[in-house]
Order: sequence, then structure tokens, then C-alpha cells
Amino acid sequence: MRRLPFIIIAALTIITIACNSTRNVWEEYRDWRIVNEQWFQEQETLTDENGNLYYTKITPAWSPSDYVLVHYFNDRNLTAGNLSPLYTSTVDVKYIGRFFNDEPFDSSYAITASYGDSIYRTTCSNVISGWTAVLEDMHVGDSCEVIIPYTLGYGDAETSAIMPYSMLKFNIKLVDIPYYEIKP
Repeated sequence: MRRLPFIIIAALTIITIACNSTRNVWEEYRDWRIVNEQWFQEQETLTDENGNLYYTKITPAWSPSDYVLVHYFNDRNLTAGNLSPLYTSTVDVKYIGRFFNDEPFDSSYAITASYGDSIYRTTCSNVISGWTAVLEDMHVGDSCEVIIPYTLGYGDAETSAIMPYSMLKFNIKLVDIPYYEIKP
């Protein structure tokens, strides 16, 4: 019984530290977050030369309040009969990842892969949620540009190359689905 107050105080201390850490990250990256959010809002309303929205919103079935912005470079009528990956599928893609200011942070073109020239092989379930959403919408042969909000990217986490609250822009080409899994 004597340990109970100590355990409660320790738990409250941990919670306080965790909450303060979140607030510090939120404030520390305030300017970066605001610039990224403003850029994302601009992309949502960007139009092409005909006045049509440049990007289409893709909402994943598993998260109806979230979406990514996608612009396909190819005629999707030509790839409509091709396979689309499932959540459990293994895909071969080529990609370049950039921040809102077009500064690159990652690329399959910089890796040497045994699967083919500049091919990155992964499962749809093993990537950030924004990638999962767009990959499940793509057909083999599709090429697109996708804008991923930080909520479907790395969130408020800091990685070696990506700051918290980063909106991400990827050019992705779905090259193949070497292991297509059947839905149970």
C-alpha cells in the first residue's frame, strides 16, 4: 500500500513529460508546420490550364476522414485492366520523394536493387499510410504525383531525413506486382 502513492507520482511524472515533449515538438516546428499546411491547401485548389483541379482526392476506405492528392501522368484508360495491389501485395515501384519546396529526400534511383534498375520492392502494408492509399488506387503501369499530408506520412515524428509535420510529394510508378495476394 505504501508503494501506491509512489507509483501514482511516477505515472503522473511520465505523463507530464510526454505531454510536454509533444507540445515542444509542436512549437519547435511551428513555422515549418504552418508553411507545409499552407502549401498543402494551395495544392488542393491548384488547377490545370482548363480550370480543372490538378489533383484528385483519394480517400482510403480504412480512414474516411483522411485523403491524399493524386495526379496521374498516364491515361488511366490504358491501364484500367491491369492489376491493382491489395494491402498484402508485394509491389515493385520507382519513386522520388520531395518536400513541399521540391528538395529531394529519397529516391529509388539512388539504390541498387536486385529486382531491376531503380526498383524498390515492398509490401503495401509496410509503407507510410499515404503510400498505401495511393498504391491501392493504382494499376500496374500507372505513374503519378502524390501529395501526402503529414497525418498519413511521418506525423510528428522526426526521422533522419524528414522533419515533423512534413507534407511529402512523391512521383511514383507502379512497375509490377510480383506477389499478388488474394483477399481472404
